[in-house]
Amino acid sequence: MTTSAATTTGFGAEAFQAFLATRNEPGWVSDLRRASFGLYQESLGRPLNPEEWKRVDLRAFQANRFSVGGRATTTPATRMGTLLGNHPTTCEAGFAGAVAHVDGVVVDSHLAAELTAKGVLFGDLNELLRTHGDILKPHLMTRAVKPGVDRMSAWHAAFWTGGTVLYVPRNVVIDQPLYSLIGLATPQTMDGSHTLVILEEGAQATLLEETASATTTDAGLHVGSVELLVGKRANLRYVQLQNWNQQTWHFAHQAGLVEQDGSLQWTVGGIGSRLAHIHQEVFLDGKGARGEVNGVTFATDRQTLSYYTQQTHRSPNTTSDLLYKDVLRDEARVIWRGMIRVDQAAQKTDGYQRNDSLLLSPDCRADSIPGLEIEADDVRCTHGATAGRVDADQIFYCMARGMSRYEAMHMIVEGFFHGIYDRIAVEAVRQTLSRAVEVKLGIGQ
Repeated sequence: MTTSAATTTGFGAEAFQAFLATRNEPGWVSDLRRASFGLYQESLGRPLNPEEWKRVDLRAFQANRFSVGGRATTTPATRMGTLLGNHPTTCEAGFAGAVAHVDGVVVDSHLAAELTAKGVLFGDLNELLRTHGDILKPHLMTRAVKPGVDRMSAWHAAFWTGGTVLYVPRNVVIDQPLYSLIGLATPQTMDGSHTLVILEEGAQATLLEETASATTTDAGLHVGSVELLVGKRANLRYVQLQNWNQQTWHFAHQAGLVEQDGSLQWTVGGIGSRLAHIHQEVFLDGKGARGEVNGVTFATDRQTLSYYTQQTHRSPNTTSDLLYKDVLRDEARVIWRGMIRVDQAAQKTDGYQRNDSLLLSPDCRADSIPGLEIEADDVRCTHGATAGRVDADQIFYCMARGMSRYEAMHMIVEGFFHGIYDRIAVEAVRQTLSRAVEVKLGIGQ
């Protein structure tokens, strides 16, 4: 008798076979899973990369408590506590299309008819692999995020449950943004969502993606991946707002690959989760490629939010610009380890990275470690990091003019984040991040 994936916790061979038996997918996808599971098992006997993981405390993490998702659910997307508000179920909400996943299963999906007529694909990864596998197969986990990178990438590649695809054909421009929601509703469930974005030459699009939990108390696990593939002269704006509850573990491999004269603007909002570790890479593969990465993080209570970022310049005349801003309070901890890599062929590179941290309590901690690895001899690469506490004189100045302490702190934090907000072109995202900051400041008030 085959053990049901619904009752098999953990991620051993028995759980993998039970999970595989529930999948309805092309044979090449199952083969990729089997190969990845082999890599995952091999990796269990090896430590994770100490440079990336030595500051992340995983002693309380027990993977065997969780079971893989991907089963039918009756939980509507509107149950999710989203930052952007209720899930936009109609194009009239200002989005050209929307897709929602709960526990690894798509529960809602639509795309404007005029975009479908132009050949745009947007929706459930599982379904589109069956119907358009010829388009997606060359890109899925072959170019940006590969299963053999480490244990986490192999784990995801073996057990991914679903996710979002955006494919924009050559020279197609999508003016309105698209929306993707990834939700967890069932306690002790692992979500393995995979986001795959492919923009062909000259295409343009904006995708807003958000993670959310149905409750504030149920434990969850996310082992995800994001692949952003930007073709020649294409332009992608991608926003991910991480808003899991503070009982959820969040691990993700995310990578963007930009070809000649292409442009990627990537914005990350880190608000939720108990512990999060994101491995984020931008590869500038073509001459004149540009990559901008913006990060807004607000950690409270005993949260730990960790980022390992790499900007890799592989071709000449490429530009990267990374700015992360963190606010911490209570006993929270934020870790950022950044690296700019410049290959020998990448002359005339212009690379920049910076991380600023604002500490609101004496017990919080920020670790910022920028780095450079440069093999070319005609480049401009700079980096920096700052950390400091709120100036008591600023608080006094505001309160002396009639503000409450809460209002004064809100104004100072908003001003600190303003450098990021100015770089975000999507007004809804700026407003959403501002609301999220206000909510986080109100915790414990």
